Amino acid sequence: MWLAITVMTVNLLVRNNAETGEIPYSAFKQQVRDGNIQSIVIRGSEIRGVYRFPKAETDNRFSTMLPTIADAQLMTLLEESKVVVSVQSTEYSTWVTILINIFPWLLIIGLFLLSRQMLGKQFLPGGGGFTKSRARLAEPEDIHTRYDDIAGLNSAKADLQEVIEYLKFPQKFRRLGAKIPKGLLLMGPPGTGKTLLAKATAGEAGVPFFSITGSEFVEMFVGVGASRVRDMFLQARAAAPALIFIDEIDSVGRARSGMFGNNNDEREQTLNQILAEMDGFKEEETVVVLAATNRPDVLDAALLRPGRFDRKVVLDLPQKLARQAILAVHARGKPIEPDVNLESIALGTVGFSGADLANLVNEAALLAARAEKNSINQADFENARDKIILGERREALFSEEEKRRTAYHEAGHALTAFFMPHGDTLRKISIIPRGRALGVTEQSPKEDMLNYSQHYLEDRLAILLGGRVAENLVFEEASSGAADDLKQATHLARHMIQEWGMSNVLGPVTYRETEQTFLGQEVSPPRVYSEHTAEIIDAEITRLIKASEQRALAVQQQYRDKLDKLAAALLEQETLGEEEITAILA
Repeated sequence: MWLAITVMTVNLLVRNNAETGEIPYSAFKQQVRDGNIQSIVIRGSEIRGVYRFPKAETDNRFSTMLPTIADAQLMTLLEESKVVVSVQSTEYSTWVTILINIFPWLLIIGLFLLSRQMLGKQFLPGGGGFTKSRARLAEPEDIHTRYDDIAGLNSAKADLQEVIEYLKFPQKFRRLGAKIPKGLLLMGPPGTGKTLLAKATAGEAGVPFFSITGSEFVEMFVGVGASRVRDMFLQARAAAPALIFIDEIDSVGRARSGMFGNNNDEREQTLNQILAEMDGFKEEETVVVLAATNRPDVLDAALLRPGRFDRKVVLDLPQKLARQAILAVHARGKPIEPDVNLESIALGTVGFSGADLANLVNEAALLAARAEKNSINQADFENARDKIILGERREALFSEEEKRRTAYHEAGHALTAFFMPHGDTLRKISIIPRGRALGVTEQSPKEDMLNYSQHYLEDRLAILLGGRVAENLVFEEASSGAADDLKQATHLARHMIQEWGMSNVLGPVTYRETEQTFLGQEVSPPRVYSEHTAEIIDAEITRLIKASEQRALAVQQQYRDKLDKLAAALLEQETLGEEEITAILA
């Protein structure tokens, strides 16, 4: 806008207000000879003039351009025709020159004022909110979450109970010379309740709660993140005793790189400021910092040393009793029918986090509402679990042959699982397509397991191959439907042979091709064994899978009549529950 106004002003000042008609130079000389020119003004190479005898009052001016080669006869001709000649300098007037010189400064000042208004006066000391902390403050009376509202996480609550005591009664610790940890790092998979636990800790302690995510510190302007960190800690000290919670701290606390040109100045300055602020706590300042991450392996070592985040609190996925308690918490206030068995639902949700279980209860409520029900029953929970694990039910154009093959495939998995001595409990078999699966055989362990024996894993391999074995036994050929089973079986067998020493040929030696991070994410380090060893490993994997396949085949040949009955029941009912499966196979 400023540029447009200035250009228009200069154009108005420089150009002549009157409109002129441009004529050729030869026509101009002819008009001079004819005595029809009264006066002219020469300015540089331009000639502007006035006619002596205009054809009309509005057409009395003209303009033309001097030729490149000087016309020596022009002045003589003008004098003979008594034309009044004026010459003007090509330079602008003094005040126009001043305006042109100060225009860039006016533009810079205008941009400065505009940016100050848009970005909250961040360029002026103490001028606005851009460099202020983005942490959200919750006063004690606004925090209603307590430990009773969080099911499970008993060990994590016990670790944090000490912090609560310190925030409530700091003198109890100071008189004994004890120093409470300045920072606690909450580590765990997504959805395990890290943020909720931090908020409940502030609620139990009855102190102000400052919460922020690591990404809110970092901006495109270098130094803004460090300024926000300073402001946040300044506010927390003023409100002490207080609790600061930094979620997803790995976004700003990643390990610093010493490689030239491989760093991020803004992120590193922010991290340095966090380290400096935590070092700056005085003994009388009752401020505790909690941070949460699901990637502790990438954090900078300076963050984890004593005096900073020196205490780590691990939040695992909930076990069976914790899952049942979490389901009960989320089912509060909802119309649940008496037939709902939360223990059974907890058994079928191995590997679910707290957030997954909350989503399960909500999905069950949505399904009940969609069916115009007034309450939520067991079937709603089962259908919600299937939807989360397997995906939405979809319509598939099955031919009768494909449907029969799928029924025998799932029956093969189920039959093998039922008669394997270490197999998990069968919960459901279905040939209803969901997601990318044409059918499913659902198993769950009788109790949560953290360690797996070799016999259990070998039975697991046989169960995975049971569907393919049944197809070969009945139809005398395999199909592409067993692709995912083969992938899982090969992956499991490779772990057994390479990493867990379950091979008599290789012995108790590990040949790891993958390394796992804190949350089980796998990375591939360079191979450290010979080609000959690799051949032995491949041979042992193949031997183990073929032996498991023979075990599954022996079971199905022995109980072929039960395989046929199970497949027939699936073709008729499409889905079989635990009791129906037991009635056929027992």
